[in-house]
Amino acid sequence: MSVISEFKEFAVKGNVVDMAVGIIIGAAFGKIVSSFVGDVIMPPIGFLLGGVDFSDLSFVLKEAVGAAPAVVISYGKFVQTLIDFTIIAFAIFVAVKAINSFKKKEEAVAVPPAPAEPSKEELLLAEIRDLLKARN
Repeated sequence: MSVISEFKEFAVKGNVVDMAVGIIIGAAFGKIVSSFVGDVIMPPIGFLLGGVDFSDLSFVLKEAVGAAPAVVISYGKFVQTLIDFTIIAFAIFVAVKAINSFKKKEEAVAVPPAPAEPSKEELLLAEIRDLLKARN
């Protein structure tokens, strides 16, 4: 196979397309959750803690000197990111749990498949059985 045909086969497979859609949706969902955490969740938490803005929390290791910027450890941004992660992980957990419960309901409602037609061998054996019964 040529490289182009192999790539075409790979790129058109359903799994790759599903994965690409999942990544795009995940990125958009991440933006929504980050906005929710930063704009809705964190302001009340900061207010309850005395007007603290987590993104401004930091340790200054070295003050700015002239054109050289200050050396800062911004632990508030890290705290913000941890809260974002926790909320995103919980939201994904809830979504997966809901999807799994829908799948279980679908499996419970699913109609069992119709029994398969008997093979030629089975039909022949049934005829032989019926003939033997008729003789006795």
